[in-house]
Amino acid sequence: MNGPEKLISEAGVLRTKVGAAFPGSHAVYRGHDLHRDLQQLGWVDLYAFGATGRKLTAAQSEMIQALWVSTSYPDSRLWNNRVAALAANARSSTNLAMIAGVAVSEATVYGGNAALRSMRFLQQAVKRVAAGEPLEAIVWAETATQKIYGYGRPINSIDERLPVIMALAEKLGMDRGAHLSLAFDVERILLTRYPNLKMNFTALHAALASDIGLSVREYQMLRVPVFLGGMVPCVAEAAEKDEGTLFPTPCAAVAYQGPAPRAWPHQ
Repeated sequence: MNGPEKLISEAGVLRTKVGAAFPGSHAVYRGHDLHRDLQQLGWVDLYAFGATGRKLTAAQSEMIQALWVSTSYPDSRLWNNRVAALAANARSSTNLAMIAGVAVSEATVYGGNAALRSMRFLQQAVKRVAAGEPLEAIVWAETATQKIYGYGRPINSIDERLPVIMALAEKLGMDRGAHLSLAFDVERILLTRYPNLKMNFTALHAALASDIGLSVREYQMLRVPVFLGGMVPCVAEAAEKDEGTLFPTPCAAVAYQGPAPRAWPHQ
């Protein structure tokens, strides 16, 4: 059924499997009473349950939390933190400042979009290798048409988060998953031609999420809070500064290379 009939069938009613609120009585969260059945869940567990409909194991929950913590850099120079901090310094509300920072966290180069592309590549590559394709051929075919996201990093090619997360993965028994192993194999192949294309946190994050069994869509939802822990202190500090004093740029510092000023004829 399509067209107006489809819209009419959905008018005035919400058909849902995820839950509903019954004010004065109770709230249902994916088939469970939110206040009676789910109060023992930690925030990460509830969030993941909401996104996926599945409950994480203790190890998976600890790993997701560690990934969130490891990305919480309180540096207002970072692109999404800067947006949130500038909004707070301009006296925007905290909500709007944080939302603006989260919105630009979908960036392709550094943010969520890069991680999603990395995850798609890793998941497809695992299937192709299992079907008999050589990984090296897959890697070079991919680089011939586009970059492989999750490798290489500006400023310093060494990602300080990898040893921390890999130590935890080993402790939790999550260090030998198919996607994680393949991610390191991809790094070894890339380094034979490009010495600076070391694995970064994006590929590690995407590989672990894939080994946990997350789909790309589920992973996208789980990534939403990943920068919030570092964004909050930037917003708090920026709001304490005098309005307009965060990263002021004098006109003399702008290197303009556009068209020269034009003289407009008098009418």
